[in-house]
Amino acid sequence: MRALHPRHVLHRPLGPQAHADDPERGQCPVPALSHHGCQRAVLLQTTTLLGVLVLGFAYFWLLVPDPEMRLQHLGLFCSVFTISMYLSPLADLAKVIRTKSTQRLSFSLTIATLLTSASWTLYGFRLRDPYIVVPNLPGILTSFIRFWLFWKYPQERDRNYQLLQT
Repeated sequence: MRALHPRHVLHRPLGPQAHADDPERGQCPVPALSHHGCQRAVLLQTTTLLGVLVLGFAYFWLLVPDPEMRLQHLGLFCSVFTISMYLSPLADLAKVIRTKSTQRLSFSLTIATLLTSASWTLYGFRLRDPYIVVPNLPGILTSFIRFWLFWKYPQERDRNYQLLQT
């Protein structure tokens, strides 16, 4: 029982230096602890995005009285967010090329993105609606870029598991 006494338990350091020696985690502490620096950055980003949404809502409902014009502005607003969503996986592009590894990319998500954006694009063409077509074209483009990366830098199999020979 003596080994379980709090004085004898080794404690991991918390705070900004908790994972300073781990390049993947950087200065981020344990994610469940919300009072550390890394979580403050996430909280700031979330609060900023929430502020943008509140400002957008106020703009659409208070400053644009014409319903038809409100709908056009809302379409543009949503298009910008959809384009940024489809372009966000390209943030890892430099790391994938530098490490020559696609471990951080999801192949199934790439397939889903291609199918979803292609479906919406075809639907938008059918309706002749640029607010559907334009924001989904980057999804198709980024999916093909990620497929090219999977072809150029194939994912390695987990070496801890050998294939069973029958």
